[in-house]
Amino acid sequence: MGTGPDTAPATPADPARTTQGVLLGFGSFGLFSLSDASVKLIAGAIAPMQSAFIGALFGCLLLPFMLRKGEGLMAVFRTVSRPLWLVRFVAYPVGVIGSVTAFTHLSMAEAMVLMFLEPTFVTLLSIVFLKERVGARRWLAIALGFAGVLIVLRPGFRELSIGHLGAICAALGGAVSIVVFRALGDREGKASLVGAGPVGAIVVCGALSLQGFVWPSAHQWLLLAGYGLLATLANVLASRASTLAAATLVGATQYSQMIWAIALDWALFGTRPDAPMLLGAVFILASGLLTVLHERRHAPHWPPAALGGHRPATALLTKAAAAAARRPSAPDTNLPSKI
Repeated sequence: MGTGPDTAPATPADPARTTQGVLLGFGSFGLFSLSDASVKLIAGAIAPMQSAFIGALFGCLLLPFMLRKGEGLMAVFRTVSRPLWLVRFVAYPVGVIGSVTAFTHLSMAEAMVLMFLEPTFVTLLSIVFLKERVGARRWLAIALGFAGVLIVLRPGFRELSIGHLGAICAALGGAVSIVVFRALGDREGKASLVGAGPVGAIVVCGALSLQGFVWPSAHQWLLLAGYGLLATLANVLASRASTLAAATLVGATQYSQMIWAIALDWALFGTRPDAPMLLGAVFILASGLLTVLHERRHAPHWPPAALGGHRPATALLTKAAAAAARRPSAPDTNLPSKI
């Protein structure tokens, strides 16, 4: 159906391509933020499961771009590990339902801050399932992340909502997907890496939407189309960015989403972050950046813990990082070879 993009990132000898890749990364995560704003504008009039289902249908428009020449859609179901394919099949809808729930009930900034816990969850899951050894710097990152969450949530001092639980589920669902991507490396086909999650969302979210399905109004269809199509375009940009710059650099651009979230909250919803939320955001962002810096130095064949593991872009960054680590003729000096 199409020819997927080559996932070989540019070498450090080509700064212009690297700069272009980083700029595309910023553009990609900006579009993700606009996608999130689209689903928030629905304001809970449609159940999160149904929004996730319709968004996944639009998201499947990405699949033809992931197929190699001569591949059919059945490539989505071909895998080197059926159990891990099924984990992605389930983790994606958990993440996307959680994110829609979070954006429905919380400000964009507060939801985004909690979702930035994803790198912390990736580290913890990697310790358990990938037997990764964690040094003092990464334990510090974990501690900063959870301290930031306590500052944002202020348990005992404010009422917590299902939105907070949704944001945590989004971060955890994304982290599970990333750990699976890391375990598979470049052994898995790109179509399977990208497609297992949206297929899971269509099946799981579709089944959950059957009872109480609400036919969207014309305006809601427009917002849902924006939610799905903007995310699809963002994934295409992330795919292109991963061919131009190191996966760690592209993944680091995810933190621009915090700026987008605050700006969109102010412009579209008339809300501003309070001081504790901003302070907690500093802790959580510091945690994530410490993780990115660690992986840039020590983990060439693993990707950054890019926010939005429920988004196919994460699989593309994973694929790019794995391919770069196995290309001795074009080493990425930003990513030393020893873990």
